[in-house]
Amino acid sequence: MRQSDKGLYDRIFRPRIYTLENGRTCEERRSRIPFVLIVLLAATIVSGEVTGFSFSTLIRRISYFFVMLGDMLPPDWAYMSQVWTPLWDTIKMSLLGSAIGAVLCIPFAVLSSENLLRNRAVTLFFKFFFSVVRTLPTLVVALIATYVFGLGTLAGTVAIAVFTFAYCGKILYEQIETVDMGSHEALEALGMGRMSAIRYAVWPQVLPSFLSTVLFCFEGNVRYASILGYVGAGGLGLILNEKIGWREYPRVGMILIALFVAVVAIESLSSWLRSKLT
Repeated sequence: MRQSDKGLYDRIFRPRIYTLENGRTCEERRSRIPFVLIVLLAATIVSGEVTGFSFSTLIRRISYFFVMLGDMLPPDWAYMSQVWTPLWDTIKMSLLGSAIGAVLCIPFAVLSSENLLRNRAVTLFFKFFFSVVRTLPTLVVALIATYVFGLGTLAGTVAIAVFTFAYCGKILYEQIETVDMGSHEALEALGMGRMSAIRYAVWPQVLPSFLSTVLFCFEGNVRYASILGYVGAGGLGLILNEKIGWREYPRVGMILIALFVAVVAIESLSSWLRSKLT
């Protein structure tokens, strides 16, 4: 191998050269794994210095976490009667927000698919739009929504719908761009309109995967919705923030247990439904 053909790494860490019995020579390139590990270690150290992360502080104060956890046990079972309504609000926010976001993202995903729309400027615009929406943190959207719609579950539903719209929309247009377009072209050649061809040729190919994505997103939204109460968007997060602030840890434990059971039940149902779609 000529010197000009070698990469920078091979120039710095020159390969080992062996002479075979027939007189020919061969090169054994040095493994890049040690170099990669050194770079990762250096990056970790620099990141720790920049962010102020300290292992000593972590080790010294981790015991407080277990003290707080111990204060949550046993939970205040009598408080469960006051948890049902916020828990139901959280589930309703997640379900409605997921449904709205999933439905709204469909036409935007079609407009972002290069194999369905030949105008590249339009597809690039809508792909950029999805990228912009995905950069908005859900908590920030919920905070803005509380100023627009007021405190309560409506703001939380809007925040979840925006997140679902961006997440499911991006995955949907990527799925559309990988479908087999043969049947779509055949239907158009027979005189069928573009939208009808998309409905009967493209949509059946992406529908199972899209529904599976929506169900997976709904699982996560139940957990996210429990945090939105910290900015006044209703749900479990509202009373969770209140009880943590008042150091009522037995009631905090009851809230977390209720949320855990709800999330496990929803994930089990969602997994069963996704298995039927595949």
